[in-house]
Amino acid sequence: MAEGQLGRAVREWRTRRRLSQMELAHKVGVSPRHISFVETGRANASRNLLLGIGESLDLPLDARNRLLLAGGYAPAFSELTLDAERMRPVKAAVDAVLAGHSPYPAVVTDACWNLVAANTGCLVLVEGVDPTLLATPINVMRLCLHPNGLAPRLVNHTEVRSSILRRMRRHVEATAAPDIRQLYDEVSAYPAPRESRSGGIAGHPSQELYVPFRLATLDGVELRFVNTIATFGSPLDICVESLAMESFFPADTATADYLRRLDDGQRLRAVAEQHPHLLGFVSGG
Repeated sequence: MAEGQLGRAVREWRTRRRLSQMELAHKVGVSPRHISFVETGRANASRNLLLGIGESLDLPLDARNRLLLAGGYAPAFSELTLDAERMRPVKAAVDAVLAGHSPYPAVVTDACWNLVAANTGCLVLVEGVDPTLLATPINVMRLCLHPNGLAPRLVNHTEVRSSILRRMRRHVEATAAPDIRQLYDEVSAYPAPRESRSGGIAGHPSQELYVPFRLATLDGVELRFVNTIATFGSPLDICVESLAMESFFPADTATADYLRRLDDGQRLRAVAEQHPHLLGFVSGG
Protein backbone atom coordinates (compact mmCIF):
# COMPACT_ATOMS: atom_id res chain seq x y z
CA MET A 1 0.00 0.00 0.00
CA ALA A 2 1.16 3.53 -0.74
CA GLU A 3 2.62 5.32 2.28
CA GLY A 4 -0.01 7.44 4.02
CA GLN A 5 -2.97 5.78 2.31
CA LEU A 6 -4.50 4.61 5.60
CA GLY A 7 -4.12 8.01 7.26
CA ARG A 8 -5.67 9.81 4.30
CA ALA A 9 -8.60 7.37 4.25
CA VAL A 10 -9.30 7.82 7.97
CA ARG A 11 -9.10 11.60 7.67
CA GLU A 12 -11.33 11.71 4.58
CA TRP A 13 -14.01 9.52 6.15
CA ARG A 14 -13.86 11.45 9.44
CA THR A 15 -14.25 14.73 7.57
CA ARG A 16 -17.07 13.30 5.46
CA ARG A 17 -18.88 12.31 8.66
CA ARG A 18 -18.22 15.79 10.11
CA LEU A 19 -16.40 14.59 13.22
CA SER A 20 -13.39 16.19 14.85
CA GLN A 21 -10.38 14.12 15.88
CA MET A 22 -11.49 14.54 19.49
CA GLU A 23 -15.00 13.29 18.75
CA LEU A 24 -13.72 10.25 16.87
CA ALA A 25 -11.18 9.52 19.59
CA HIS A 26 -13.93 9.59 22.20
CA LYS A 27 -16.03 7.16 20.18
CA VAL A 28 -13.24 4.60 19.72
CA GLY A 29 -11.66 5.01 23.18
CA VAL A 30 -8.22 6.39 22.30
CA SER A 31 -6.59 9.79 22.65
CA PRO A 32 -7.04 12.53 20.03
CA ARG A 33 -3.24 12.53 19.75
CA HIS A 34 -3.30 8.89 18.62
CA ILE A 35 -5.96 9.60 15.98
CA SER A 36 -3.83 12.51 14.76
CA PHE A 37 -0.76 10.28 14.55
CA VAL A 38 -2.69 7.61 12.63
CA GLU A 39 -3.93 10.21 10.14
CA THR A 40 -0.43 11.62 9.60
CA GLY A 41 1.21 8.19 9.38
CA ARG A 42 3.27 8.70 12.56
CA ALA A 43 1.57 5.77 14.34
CA ASN A 44 0.25 2.39 13.29
CA ALA A 45 -3.37 1.46 13.89
CA SER A 46 -4.30 -1.93 15.33
CA ARG A 47 -6.87 -4.12 13.65
CA ASN A 48 -9.31 -3.51 16.51
CA LEU A 49 -8.85 0.24 16.24
CA LEU A 50 -9.60 0.19 12.50
CA LEU A 51 -12.70 -1.93 13.10
CA GLY A 52 -13.74 0.55 15.79
CA ILE A 53 -13.19 3.49 13.44
CA GLY A 54 -15.26 1.79 10.74
CA GLU A 55 -18.09 1.17 13.21
CA SER A 56 -17.95 4.66 14.72
CA LEU A 57 -18.01 6.33 11.30
CA ASP A 58 -20.76 3.97 10.10
CA LEU A 59 -18.74 2.98 7.05
CA PRO A 60 -20.06 0.56 4.42
CA LEU A 61 -18.59 -2.90 4.94
CA ASP A 62 -16.48 -2.74 1.78
CA ALA A 63 -14.98 0.57 3.00
CA ARG A 64 -14.13 -1.11 6.32
CA ASN A 65 -12.38 -3.89 4.42
CA ARG A 66 -10.37 -1.30 2.48
CA LEU A 67 -9.30 0.36 5.73
CA LEU A 68 -8.08 -2.98 7.04
CA LEU A 69 -6.19 -3.71 3.83
CA ALA A 70 -4.57 -0.27 3.93
CA GLY A 71 -3.45 -1.04 7.48
CA GLY A 72 -1.94 -4.36 6.43
CA TYR A 73 -4.71 -6.60 7.77
CA ALA A 74 -6.97 -9.18 6.15
CA PRO A 75 -10.55 -8.14 5.32
CA ALA A 76 -13.13 -8.84 8.02
CA PHE A 77 -16.26 -9.04 5.87
CA SER A 78 -17.09 -11.52 3.12
CA GLU A 79 -18.58 -10.65 -0.27
CA LEU A 80 -20.58 -13.67 -1.44
CA THR A 81 -22.89 -13.93 -4.43
CA LEU A 82 -26.58 -14.52 -3.95
CA ASP A 83 -26.31 -18.06 -5.33
CA ALA A 84 -23.63 -19.12 -2.80
CA GLU A 85 -24.57 -21.95 -0.43
CA ARG A 86 -24.25 -19.76 2.67
CA MET A 87 -26.62 -17.24 1.10
CA ARG A 88 -29.54 -19.67 0.88
CA PRO A 89 -31.46 -18.02 3.78
CA VAL A 90 -30.97 -14.61 2.20
CA LYS A 91 -32.14 -15.80 -1.23
CA ALA A 92 -35.13 -17.52 0.36
CA ALA A 93 -36.11 -14.26 2.05
CA VAL A 94 -35.74 -12.35 -1.22
CA ASP A 95 -37.85 -14.89 -3.11
CA ALA A 96 -40.51 -14.83 -0.39
CA VAL A 97 -40.81 -11.04 -0.55
CA LEU A 98 -41.08 -11.05 -4.34
CA ALA A 99 -43.59 -13.89 -4.49
CA GLY A 100 -45.71 -12.53 -1.66
CA HIS A 101 -45.99 -9.12 -3.28
CA SER A 102 -47.15 -10.34 -6.70
CA PRO A 103 -49.09 -9.22 -8.72
CA TYR A 104 -47.82 -5.85 -7.52
CA PRO A 105 -44.30 -4.87 -8.65
CA ALA A 106 -41.26 -5.52 -6.47
CA VAL A 107 -37.54 -5.38 -7.28
CA VAL A 108 -34.29 -6.21 -5.55
CA THR A 109 -31.24 -4.09 -6.35
CA ASP A 110 -27.60 -3.88 -5.31
CA ALA A 111 -25.74 -0.87 -3.91
CA CYS A 112 -25.63 0.83 -7.32
CA TRP A 113 -29.29 0.03 -8.10
CA ASN A 114 -28.47 -2.71 -10.59
CA LEU A 115 -31.33 -5.19 -10.82
CA VAL A 116 -30.74 -8.41 -8.90
CA ALA A 117 -34.26 -9.87 -9.04
CA ALA A 118 -37.84 -8.84 -9.74
CA ASN A 119 -41.31 -10.36 -9.74
CA THR A 120 -43.69 -10.71 -12.67
CA GLY A 121 -45.56 -7.56 -11.64
CA CYS A 122 -42.59 -5.53 -12.91
CA LEU A 123 -42.86 -6.80 -16.46
CA VAL A 124 -45.78 -4.55 -17.35
CA LEU A 125 -43.74 -1.52 -16.24
CA VAL A 126 -41.08 -2.09 -18.88
CA GLU A 127 -43.43 -2.23 -21.85
CA GLY A 128 -42.31 0.10 -24.60
CA VAL A 129 -38.91 1.06 -23.16
CA ASP A 130 -35.77 1.07 -25.29
CA PRO A 131 -34.41 -2.51 -25.34
CA THR A 132 -30.88 -1.20 -24.72
CA LEU A 133 -31.98 -0.14 -21.24
CA LEU A 134 -32.95 -3.74 -20.54
CA ALA A 135 -29.53 -5.14 -21.40
CA THR A 136 -27.63 -6.64 -18.49
CA PRO A 137 -26.85 -5.06 -16.09
CA ILE A 138 -30.25 -3.40 -15.87
CA ASN A 139 -29.99 -0.25 -13.77
CA VAL A 140 -33.26 0.74 -12.14
CA MET A 141 -32.44 4.46 -11.75
CA ARG A 142 -31.32 4.72 -15.35
CA LEU A 143 -34.44 2.86 -16.47
CA CYS A 144 -36.71 5.22 -14.52
CA LEU A 145 -35.31 8.57 -15.63
CA HIS A 146 -33.79 7.92 -19.08
CA PRO A 147 -35.72 9.72 -21.86
CA ASN A 148 -36.12 6.37 -23.62
CA GLY A 149 -37.10 4.58 -20.43
CA LEU A 150 -40.02 5.22 -18.10
CA ALA A 151 -39.56 9.00 -18.01
CA PRO A 152 -42.00 9.83 -20.85
CA ARG A 153 -44.72 7.88 -19.03
CA LEU A 154 -44.11 9.38 -15.57
CA VAL A 155 -47.11 11.61 -14.98
CA ASN A 156 -45.37 13.45 -12.12
CA HIS A 157 -41.90 13.33 -13.63
CA THR A 158 -40.57 16.41 -11.82
CA GLU A 159 -41.51 15.11 -8.38
CA VAL A 160 -40.24 11.58 -9.01
CA ARG A 161 -36.99 12.84 -10.53
CA SER A 162 -36.36 15.15 -7.57
CA SER A 163 -37.07 12.33 -5.11
CA ILE A 164 -34.79 9.85 -6.92
CA LEU A 165 -31.90 12.31 -7.22
CA ARG A 166 -32.19 13.25 -3.55
CA ARG A 167 -32.02 9.58 -2.63
CA MET A 168 -29.00 9.07 -4.87
CA ARG A 169 -27.19 12.11 -3.43
CA ARG A 170 -27.61 10.76 0.09
CA HIS A 171 -26.16 7.44 -1.03
CA VAL A 172 -23.20 9.14 -2.72
CA GLU A 173 -22.47 11.02 0.51
CA ALA A 174 -22.82 7.91 2.66
CA THR A 175 -20.67 5.59 0.55
CA ALA A 176 -18.25 7.80 -1.42
CA ALA A 177 -18.39 5.04 -4.05
CA PRO A 178 -17.08 6.15 -7.48
CA ASP A 179 -19.58 4.01 -9.43
CA ILE A 180 -22.52 5.50 -7.54
CA ARG A 181 -21.17 9.03 -8.09
CA GLN A 182 -20.75 8.29 -11.80
CA LEU A 183 -24.32 6.99 -12.06
CA TYR A 184 -25.65 10.05 -10.23
CA ASP A 185 -23.80 12.40 -12.58
CA GLU A 186 -25.22 10.53 -15.57
CA VAL A 187 -28.82 10.33 -14.37
CA SER A 188 -28.96 13.92 -13.08
CA ALA A 189 -27.95 15.12 -16.56
CA TYR A 190 -30.91 13.47 -18.30
CA PRO A 191 -33.30 16.03 -19.80
CA ALA A 192 -36.96 16.04 -18.93
CA PRO A 193 -39.28 14.54 -21.56
CA ARG A 194 -40.20 17.04 -24.26
CA GLU A 195 -43.86 16.91 -23.24
CA SER A 196 -43.50 16.38 -19.52
CA ARG A 197 -46.84 15.98 -17.81
CA SER A 198 -45.41 16.65 -14.38
CA GLY A 199 -47.85 18.15 -11.96
CA GLY A 200 -45.39 19.15 -9.25
CA ILE A 201 -42.50 21.51 -8.70
CA ALA A 202 -39.28 20.23 -7.20
CA GLY A 203 -38.72 21.61 -3.72
CA HIS A 204 -42.35 22.64 -3.19
CA PRO A 205 -44.31 20.23 -0.98
CA SER A 206 -47.84 19.31 -2.04
CA GLN A 207 -50.73 17.95 0.02
CA GLU A 208 -49.43 14.40 -0.48
CA LEU A 209 -47.94 12.48 2.45
CA TYR A 210 -45.32 10.98 0.12
CA VAL A 211 -44.21 11.29 -3.50
CA PRO A 212 -46.41 8.87 -5.44
CA PHE A 213 -45.04 6.98 -8.42
CA ARG A 214 -47.58 7.79 -11.16
CA LEU A 215 -47.06 5.90 -14.39
CA ALA A 216 -49.18 5.91 -17.55
CA THR A 217 -49.49 2.50 -19.21
CA LEU A 218 -49.36 2.00 -22.96
CA ASP A 219 -53.13 1.60 -23.01
CA GLY A 220 -53.66 4.97 -21.31
CA VAL A 221 -54.32 3.91 -17.72
CA GLU A 222 -52.63 5.84 -14.91
CA LEU A 223 -51.15 3.61 -12.21
CA ARG A 224 -50.44 5.15 -8.82
CA PHE A 225 -48.01 3.56 -6.38
CA VAL A 226 -46.50 4.15 -2.96
CA ASN A 227 -43.16 2.40 -2.55
CA THR A 228 -41.35 0.98 0.46
CA ILE A 229 -37.71 -0.11 0.77
CA ALA A 230 -36.51 -2.97 2.98
CA THR A 231 -32.95 -3.99 3.79
CA PHE A 232 -31.41 -6.80 5.84
CA GLY A 233 -30.76 -6.00 9.48
CA SER A 234 -27.23 -6.24 10.93
CA PRO A 235 -25.48 -7.44 7.75
CA LEU A 236 -21.99 -8.94 8.00
CA ASP A 237 -21.53 -9.57 4.28
CA ILE A 238 -21.05 -6.89 1.63
CA CYS A 239 -23.61 -8.41 -0.73
CA VAL A 240 -26.22 -8.73 2.02
CA GLU A 241 -25.63 -5.12 3.09
CA SER A 242 -26.09 -3.88 -0.49
CA LEU A 243 -29.41 -5.59 -1.19
CA ALA A 244 -32.50 -3.38 -1.15
CA MET A 245 -36.00 -4.76 -1.71
CA GLU A 246 -38.33 -2.11 -3.12
CA SER A 247 -42.03 -2.91 -3.16
CA PHE A 248 -44.68 -0.90 -5.00
CA PHE A 249 -48.13 -0.87 -3.40
CA PRO A 250 -51.25 0.33 -5.25
CA ALA A 251 -52.19 3.81 -4.04
CA ASP A 252 -55.77 3.43 -5.24
CA THR A 253 -58.32 0.75 -6.03
CA ALA A 254 -58.08 1.29 -9.80
CA THR A 255 -54.35 0.45 -9.78
CA ALA A 256 -54.90 -2.67 -7.69
CA ASP A 257 -57.71 -3.87 -9.97
CA TYR A 258 -55.67 -3.22 -13.12
CA LEU A 259 -52.70 -5.23 -11.87
CA ARG A 260 -54.87 -8.10 -10.65
CA ARG A 261 -56.48 -8.34 -14.09
CA LEU A 262 -53.01 -8.66 -15.64
CA ASP A 263 -52.23 -11.56 -13.37
CA ASP A 264 -53.76 -14.04 -15.81
CA GLY A 265 -50.28 -14.07 -17.35
CA GLN A 266 -51.16 -13.47 -21.01
CA ARG A 267 -49.91 -9.91 -21.25
CA LEU A 268 -46.98 -10.62 -18.96
CA ARG A 269 -45.97 -13.57 -21.11
CA ALA A 270 -46.06 -11.29 -24.16
CA VAL A 271 -43.63 -8.89 -22.50
CA ALA A 272 -41.38 -11.78 -21.47
CA GLU A 273 -41.37 -13.07 -25.05
CA GLN A 274 -40.37 -9.61 -26.28
CA HIS A 275 -37.54 -9.41 -23.72
CA PRO A 276 -36.71 -13.08 -22.93
CA HIS A 277 -33.57 -12.23 -20.95
CA LEU A 278 -35.76 -10.54 -18.33
CA LEU A 279 -36.90 -13.97 -17.19
CA GLY A 280 -33.46 -14.43 -15.69
CA PHE A 281 -34.37 -11.75 -13.13
CA VAL A 282 -37.98 -12.75 -12.52
CA SER A 283 -38.70 -14.62 -9.31
CA GLY A 284 -41.78 -15.40 -7.29
CA GLY A 285 -44.40 -16.00 -9.93
